Amino acid sequence: MISYYFQVVILALIQGISEFIPVSSSAHLVLISSLTQFDYKSIEIDISLHLGSLIAILTYFWRDLINILENKKILSLIFFGSIPITIIGFILFNFEIIYLLRDLRLIAWTTLIFGILMYYSDRKLEHKNINNNLNIKNIFIIGLYQILALIPGVSRSGIVITTCRFFKFNRVDSLKISFYLSIPALAGASILSFKNLSEKSFELNLFIFTSIFLSFIFSFLTIKFLLFYLKKFSLNLFVYYRIILSILLFLVAYG
Repeated sequence: MISYYFQVVILALIQGISEFIPVSSSAHLVLISSLTQFDYKSIEIDISLHLGSLIAILTYFWRDLINILENKKILSLIFFGSIPITIIGFILFNFEIIYLLRDLRLIAWTTLIFGILMYYSDRKLEHKNINNNLNIKNIFIIGLYQILALIPGVSRSGIVITTCRFFKFNRVDSLKISFYLSIPALAGASILSFKNLSEKSFELNLFIFTSIFLSFIFSFLTIKFLLFYLKKFSLNLFVYYRIILSILLFLVAYG
């Protein structure tokens, strides 16, 4: 029993840190499941961890979210940009296509390729911000690219930040757009996960709620750190990390 909770701590730590930094939380969760004998590898646990991250966003940005609710333009743009991944994610989940994407070889390639794209996007000059430059055209394109995040290894935050940087949004606002778009995405994923929760045993429910709480703590601390970091530094650290991670994934997948 204790070992099960230890597993939840490890998974929550991975989720909380890697959900918001552009390195793909799902890639790390799939990798840890492949390298260990963890008993709880279900997608329900994965998405429960995402719910903890969602609560962390709502808690950290509650003042910003109140302002967004009063700003009909930004609110409608965030809603519009979330439509593509909501529709495609629902289809992939219900037809169980999502399970076919959890392949280490695919994850290794996406981790490397989208890390390189992130590097080139961060070379762009930054002069755009959310309030003045976010419009229906660029948010729709950002939303379309966010669909790629359904493939483990791409990273939802990574692809959104990369696309925003190609549009010349500054790093902090690129990160904020990623945060705002994550709210509908994580909420939808959590709803899909919990729709059959009442049919599960109490023990499994307890693991789920434990994973939510721990993921919330780790996610909250990561958000705070990342906003501070990107005010002063580039995305290079995450690019280098993705390259190293992809090498590890290649070794495991093809070894």
